[in-house]
Amino acid sequence: MKGSDRPLSEAYDVALLDLDGVVYVGSRPVPAAAESLAKARAAGQRLAFVTNNASRTPSAVAALLTDVGVPAEADDVVTSAQAAARLLAERLPAGSEVLVVGGMGLRHAVRAHGLRPVSTAAGRPAAVVQGYHPGLGYGLLAEGAKAVAMGALFVGSNGDLTIPGGDGPPQPGNGALLRVISAATGVEPIVTGKPERPLHQESILRTGARRPLVVGDRLDTDIEGANNGNADSLLVFTGVTDPLQALTAPPHRRPTYLAPDLTGLLVPHPEVVRDGGGHRCGGWTARRDGGTFTLEGTGDPYDGLRALAAAAWETATPPPAESLAGALEGLRL
Repeated sequence: MKGSDRPLSEAYDVALLDLDGVVYVGSRPVPAAAESLAKARAAGQRLAFVTNNASRTPSAVAALLTDVGVPAEADDVVTSAQAAARLLAERLPAGSEVLVVGGMGLRHAVRAHGLRPVSTAAGRPAAVVQGYHPGLGYGLLAEGAKAVAMGALFVGSNGDLTIPGGDGPPQPGNGALLRVISAATGVEPIVTGKPERPLHQESILRTGARRPLVVGDRLDTDIEGANNGNADSLLVFTGVTDPLQALTAPPHRRPTYLAPDLTGLLVPHPEVVRDGGGHRCGGWTARRDGGTFTLEGTGDPYDGLRALAAAAWETATPPPAESLAGALEGLRL
C-alpha cells in the first residue's frame, strides 16, 4: 500500500476504470460516480473504461455510460473482445476465418482487426474465439467445439465464472461456458480478459498511458490484473468486494489504495507508517497481538481500514477472517 500527497486524479495520467460495480450496477449509476469522474477529467486525468464484457460493442457501452451521467465515446471503451481480436490478428494471417462463439461485440472486434468472422466449422476456420452472450446456444458451442477439435486456435475473451445476477444470485459467465468446449475437446483456451495481461496491454496501447491507475471493485479480476500488469490500483467498495475480503486477500490481489467509491480519485491518500509495533494512518493505529488484530484511534474510518490492511498484509500468508473481525467491526464501515 502506498500513500499519495496529491489527489490520484493528478498523480496518474489515465484511470483504467472497471464498469459494473464501479461506475454503475446493472443499469443504475453508482452514487457520486458521475460527479467524481467529471472532476477527475477537469483535473486533467484521462478516463478509459475497461470491461471483460465481450457482448456489447464499444458504442453500446459508451451509450450506457452516457445514460448514467458519464459522457463517453466508443474510443474511450476497451473490451476483452478487442484484446482477443488483437491477439488473433497477431497470430493469424490477415483475412483468416475466425469462428465467433459470441455476440456482435466480438464479431465487430474480429472484423475490425482484418479477420473474417464465421459461424460454422465447415470451412475449417483458423481460430475459435468465445465471449459471453446471453443468447448463446448449443448449436454455436457445438460448432466451436468441432473447429477446436480439428485444430483451430482456441481463445476466450475472459474467464469469469459468474456474472452479476441483478437482484438475484450470480449467473454463469463466460468462464463457465468456456468449460463446455474445453471439456468436449480437452483443449484449454488462451484467455485475454482480466486478470490476464492482454486486456491490460490493450488498454495501455489504446490510451498511451505512462502512469496508469487501475480502478475496480473485484480482487480476482481488476486488482490481480493490475498487479499482473505492474500497475497501481484503487479498490472501491461499491461492488462485490467488502472490507474483510480485502483484508484477507493474498499478495497478488492486494490493491495500492483503498476508498469507499470514486471520490477516492479526488483526494490525497495518507501514507501508512510503522509506529512502534503497529501501523499508523491518520488517527488510527493497528497492531497484531499474537493471532488477533486490534485497532485504536479516531477519525476517518478508511484511514483505520488502511492501517488495518497494512498490518494484515505484513506477511504473505493472509490472516484468518476471525482474527480481523473484531477490529474491523469498530470502524462500522
